[in-house]
Amino acid sequence: MMADSPVGFTITQRQRLRELGAPTEYTDERFTDTATREARFKELERALTSAGRQHLAALREQRRAPLLSELICTLRSTLRNAGLVEVLTPHIISAEALAKMSIPAGDPLAEQIFWLDRSHCLRPMLAPNLYTLLRRLRPHWHRPFAIFEIGTCFRKDTRGSRHLNEFTMLNLVELGTALPERHDRLRRLAHVVLQAAEAPPYEFRVADSGVYGTTIDVAIANLEVCSAAMGPHPLDDAWGITDPWVGLGFGLERLLLAREGCANIERVGRGLSYLDGTRLHL
Repeated sequence: MMADSPVGFTITQRQRLRELGAPTEYTDERFTDTATREARFKELERALTSAGRQHLAALREQRRAPLLSELICTLRSTLRNAGLVEVLTPHIISAEALAKMSIPAGDPLAEQIFWLDRSHCLRPMLAPNLYTLLRRLRPHWHRPFAIFEIGTCFRKDTRGSRHLNEFTMLNLVELGTALPERHDRLRRLAHVVLQAAEAPPYEFRVADSGVYGTTIDVAIANLEVCSAAMGPHPLDDAWGITDPWVGLGFGLERLLLAREGCANIERVGRGLSYLDGTRLHL
C-alpha cells in the first residue's frame, strides 16, 4: 500500500494483530479505503491464527520446552562449563538487605517493590543474596571465583512492551578479578552469555543506575539486555567485601525479545495468555 494512503488499522485491530504476532510492517500498513482495510485485516488474522494453532500443535507433538526454559537450560550448562558455580537463593529478602543496596524505606525505588510486610519483600534483584554468598564463600574458596544465579525477580515496573512485573534474571559475579583485567573480564563474560543465547549484534554503553551509579550496559538494537558493574564499589563496605569484582545482570526475557524480534515482551515471559510466544486466545 502507498505510504500516503489515508486509512490504517483501527486501534483494536492493531492490538489484535500484535497479540497474534504480526510484525510492525503489517500493523503499520495503510489502505485507500475501509473496505480494503477490513479485507486485509481478516486475511492477516486468519493466517496468523492458523500459524498459532500449528505452533501449539507442534509443541504438544514435539514436547519441546518454551523458549525461556530452553534458554535457561543452555545458559546453566554454558556457565558451568565455563567454570562458574551455580547458586540458589531465596525469593524473599529483608528490608535490611535492600537498605544495604542503598534502597532504604521511603526511597522512590522502594515504591516499585512488592512488600510482604514491613520487613520483607519479594526480591527486586539478585544482588543482595549474591553479596551475602560472596562474603561467606570467601574463606573457603581461592580467589578469583565466580558464581551465578538464574531466578525470578519482582518489580512494580512501568507496564509496556518491554517491561514485566515478574521477570527472569541471570546474575553472575566474579570475586577477586585482578584490577587491570576487570574491563576485559566483564566483556568476556558478557560474550559467553550472549553467544550461548544466540543474541544478535550488541554494543556496550556507559549508563547511570539508581543503585550502582555508573554502569556498563549491553544493548541490542537500542534495547538494554544487561547492566554490569565493577568493584571496589561504595556498596561493598556494607557487605564486608574488600576484593575487586565484576558483575553482570541479564534480563532473559529481554534477551529473547531482542533475539526473536517480538513486539511484546509478554510473548516470551511467564504468563497465562501466551505459550512459547503463541497467543492462546486465537
